[in-house]
Amino acid sequence: MKIQDGDVGMKVCRLNVANFRGVKSATILLPKHAVLIGDNNTGKTTLLEALDLVLGPDRLNRQPPIDEHDFFQGKYLAKVADTGGEVADDEGAEAPPDAAKPEPVGEGGAGEAEAAAAADAPRIEIEVAIADLTEEQKAKFGDYTEFWDAATDTFYDEADPAGVDAAHITEALRVTFLGWYDSEEDDFEGKTYFTRSLTESDTPIPFSKKDKQICGFLYLRSLRTGSRALSLERGSLLDIILRLKEVRPQMWEDTITTLADYSVASDPELGISGVLQSINTALKKYVPKEWGIEPHLKVSNLTREHLRKVITAFIATGEGSHAAPFYRQGTGTINMLVLAMLSQIAEDKQNVIFAMEDPETAIPPYAQKRIVHEIRKLASQTIFTSHSPYVLEEFALDETVVLGRDDNGVLVKRAVALPDSVKPKRYRQEFRTRFCEGLLARRILVAEGATEAATFPVVCRRLSELKPDTYSSLEALGICTIDAGSQNSIPDIAKLYRELGKRVFAICDKQDAANQALIEAQVELLLMHKEKGFEDLVLKNTTEDAVRRFAKLIDWPPHLTAKYPDVEASAAIAIRDYFGWTKANWGIADFLAQCSEAEIPAWLREACIAVKDICTPAPAAAEGGEAPIEPGAGEDGTD
Repeated sequence: MKIQDGDVGMKVCRLNVANFRGVKSATILLPKHAVLIGDNNTGKTTLLEALDLVLGPDRLNRQPPIDEHDFFQGKYLAKVADTGGEVADDEGAEAPPDAAKPEPVGEGGAGEAEAAAAADAPRIEIEVAIADLTEEQKAKFGDYTEFWDAATDTFYDEADPAGVDAAHITEALRVTFLGWYDSEEDDFEGKTYFTRSLTESDTPIPFSKKDKQICGFLYLRSLRTGSRALSLERGSLLDIILRLKEVRPQMWEDTITTLADYSVASDPELGISGVLQSINTALKKYVPKEWGIEPHLKVSNLTREHLRKVITAFIATGEGSHAAPFYRQGTGTINMLVLAMLSQIAEDKQNVIFAMEDPETAIPPYAQKRIVHEIRKLASQTIFTSHSPYVLEEFALDETVVLGRDDNGVLVKRAVALPDSVKPKRYRQEFRTRFCEGLLARRILVAEGATEAATFPVVCRRLSELKPDTYSSLEALGICTIDAGSQNSIPDIAKLYRELGKRVFAICDKQDAANQALIEAQVELLLMHKEKGFEDLVLKNTTEDAVRRFAKLIDWPPHLTAKYPDVEASAAIAIRDYFGWTKANWGIADFLAQCSEAEIPAWLREACIAVKDICTPAPAAAEGGEAPIEPGAGEDGTD
């Protein structure tokens, strides 16, 4: 499962984030190669964007580098009380090292309040620790290097200098991005500094663009890079490759001169030149020639910057020689082209940290795996986000970074700890079918077996179609269903996901007291009916009309046709055999999918409501739900 990597190189070992986008605070330790996983809007992209703010050489070229929405909850101003000029905000952040500080206009007056507000205004703080520095980096950043202890995942600060000679201690560098609102300029500012200079120097030292280039951080955003990858725009992949190779295109003057000599649509037969001449004649009636005459068409603004934006690569398509702009190719072709260019960058630079979003986009499974393999071989560190099982299974457990964020914006990393009953071999073999979807979801329903795992989502979906105000599908609630394989596996599977910060529920047949207690200890809600099997629950509590109707709809297998020559007359018994024959193969699910609300057993209806209520509780409803859902008074099919 784990890929053999290339030579050891630099890596981001720790990332601290404060007040950035949806993250109030986070301290994330990263392995050499990592895949960040979690439900949507957990904070995966936020972490990559945070790395880009600190290490991306072109990220701060955007002006302003940050905006209102980059601050946690959009808060970038300190709150000043109405009386006394006291600062009401409790953020407590220090003023940025070079932020404008208003001078007081009078003792105890508004000026002091404004100065205090500037000092206490929320600011974005992102600190990146880079370990295993190369010789070039050690020489370049020597005055600011520290020592990272890989055994404790902390910086070594012991008084004993000889301790740094240990194999698990290596030179490291800390870099910090600070972002804030400048009230004097009425705009946002963002700068990156050597972290040590912020505390050890009166004048913080900027971490420059050239410094960032030595660190070699490359961030490939999902889909968004392909549209300009092979253009000459500043910061494009082609521009990066040219700069790495120290190629300075000397074609601007010649290109501009050639284009300047070419007049578009000058042929009188086209009619355009005649219209322009008429405009010119009319223009002369109103203004002197010094104001401007002779309008004519050119193919460009004839500036370097405009040419950078309009020059793009063409690629031949199909069997012929016809070429089209590269960005008009298929999405998968564009993504593979971008990968090829990234590989070129990595080969030239030899020491690169790659961050890549969703490599599976428009790429078939075998190509997804190849992308992961190739980039891991090329880069000193790789950081992926992904929702693809084919990508995720290429990473070992200690490389799988499961992220979770609470309602207060605190983002944490959790490790995947397999219970004793789930051996690594089983985890690998069943990863795509049993474990992957749960790792990516926020809410998990652990089902006793394949029948429950296939049927309960269908029931919820059917009821939500029939009465959407009362019921909801599991998909709409963000719940994924996991087949535990057996009743004895429910506690361990539930514990695995609960320890990853997921909300976990379970559905099963009647359990003995001991196993019920084990399950309840691991889940937030237990849905347990009193029948010995799911088939009994359905057949005892549906209607005869529903059974007879279903018997007419299905294609009966030959062995059951022979056993029940008159299926309609013996529908109840025949359907039981049919459910047994199609067990774990959607037989019961297909039956319930054609039922009306009244024909669906009351226990299932109550269970659907219980799941909806616990995921979207009414304002006055108390949270909880430890008690199992027992069959109610409506078992005869009535409401």
